[in-house]
Amino acid sequence: MTNVTHHYADLGDVRLHYVAAGSGPTVVLLHGWPQTWYMWRDVIHGLASRYRVIAPDLRGLGDSSRPLGGYDTKTVSQDIWRLVHDVLGEDRFFVVGHDWGGPVAFALAAQHRKAILGLAAFDVPVPGDGAPLAAMARWHFGFHGEPDFPEALVAGREELYLSFFYRKAGARPDAISEEARREYLRTYSQPGAMRAGFNYYRALPQDIADNQQFIAEGKLEMPVLVYGGGAPGIGRGMAAMESWQRVAANVRGGVAEGCGHWIPEELPDWTVERLLEFFADNSARCPHRP
Repeated sequence: MTNVTHHYADLGDVRLHYVAAGSGPTVVLLHGWPQTWYMWRDVIHGLASRYRVIAPDLRGLGDSSRPLGGYDTKTVSQDIWRLVHDVLGEDRFFVVGHDWGGPVAFALAAQHRKAILGLAAFDVPVPGDGAPLAAMARWHFGFHGEPDFPEALVAGREELYLSFFYRKAGARPDAISEEARREYLRTYSQPGAMRAGFNYYRALPQDIADNQQFIAEGKLEMPVLVYGGGAPGIGRGMAAMESWQRVAANVRGGVAEGCGHWIPEELPDWTVERLLEFFADNSARCPHRP
């Protein structure tokens, strides 16, 4: 695995943990729930020889701090902007998101349209894209959205609860390695971590309202790459790309065959190949680096 360096950025209302590796044009990798930056470990290895890779832990998750509020994707995306632009000094960069990282990437791109060179998203639609919410939501969306109730039920049972998702959401039960499960459970078992994760779901009505305003301002113009997992009943299939086609003008992608929800961990080499192709096709948009 490529050597990554660990850092913290104090943004005032939140302290973000992030890892960095490589050099070149910048690629920002945004994880989902219930994962951390660690889900990108093999992808980082494949990208770092050509790109400067930044993989943060989102607000409230991983080793980042856990504020009481601010879990709507508009706010979370501004955390990422302050980290990458204000702290790290990057004016233009690629962004890649999986699961909740995808809606965060959308909100980031919608607010900073000229800064995003290209956007890639794996197995996630855009809330508020115009399709019925039922087409996006799954059973745990409602459960996680209830105030306080899920925290009460899963307290002390984080491993039991999260392991269900790790087993069920992949095309095979061991799609998430035991090593990765231990790392995720290390952080999600910390005080406040499960509440922070549930808060992403509780902010969904605000996300929908914000995204509808972004969409009203016009479709995203930067290139977008989207793949849904192909395993029936597990991955989102073509529904992922169809969602992004409703909010962006230049979308390509398809289905990751034989793969469930955890595409970057189930098929890391395939993911790297698709990303490198996508970045190369849009290299003319990259800022010059001596």
